[in-house]
Amino acid sequence: MTRYPINLDVKPDVHAFFDDATNTISYIVKDPASNACAIVDSVMDFDYAAGRITYDHADMLIRKVEEMGLSVEWIIETHVHADHLSAAPYLQQKLGGKIGIGARIMVVQDTFGKVFNEGTEFQRDGSQFDALFEDGDTYMVGNMQAVAMATPGHTPACMTHVMGDAAFVGDTLFMPDGGSARADFPGGDAGTLYDSIQKVLSLPDETRLFMCHDYGPNGREIRWETTVADERAHNIHVGAGKTRDEFIKFRTERDAQLAMPRLIIPSLQVNMRAGKVPTDKDGNRVLKVPVNGL
Repeated sequence: MTRYPINLDVKPDVHAFFDDATNTISYIVKDPASNACAIVDSVMDFDYAAGRITYDHADMLIRKVEEMGLSVEWIIETHVHADHLSAAPYLQQKLGGKIGIGARIMVVQDTFGKVFNEGTEFQRDGSQFDALFEDGDTYMVGNMQAVAMATPGHTPACMTHVMGDAAFVGDTLFMPDGGSARADFPGGDAGTLYDSIQKVLSLPDETRLFMCHDYGPNGREIRWETTVADERAHNIHVGAGKTRDEFIKFRTERDAQLAMPRLIIPSLQVNMRAGKVPTDKDGNRVLKVPVNGL
């Protein structure tokens, strides 16, 4: 049984928003006993070919928050995403709330600060975020206690956030027929990912699990909610008693065949800055393209 302080009697209202362009699911998570809420894994729209940023997806979240009369207390990033850009600063400007991520963001910032040849002006201490969570840290969303579980492997800073009976797993897991995310990015590790998945699967069977991505394997409709019991029994990569060695072998071979995510270069630069686009010395927003850097 998990050692984390989980309270399954608290059942938050979860509202999901699917982004077709990046197959990302963002969430508004409402405390059932108040009007407080958290936003998890927001998306900023980015037209790569044009270098154009818009906020249609984030504006959907804002409309829902205002429609329900909610107060945003937290804007949570489960990790530094490599496949979409975060809208956290835009949401914070419009709605308030604190931006939080795992404390090992500093490892990610150091790694990719070198990849993108960032200067000394780029702080590698996580100070771009309002809160850095350590494993087991708790925080409040209204009257609802939330728990941050360190679940590295996909990236060093990955965390699963448990709010009542709902756990937001980021890229630690996919739906049972989707399996798991890659572990070959700098700082990733397949064995560590397996261990983190076991932590998630040690939560009570009835815990609701919410994915950050779904790709509709075999043409099925997009889905994002399952349970610990369902994942443990049916996940194609780790379910039904698959061993750590089996997972490492599969994940390593599979990852070697995967192309880089389409938005990895802009996503990493923006997301390691808590969603802020880097600027040049004249204040113009610019992105770098490292050649043979990834």
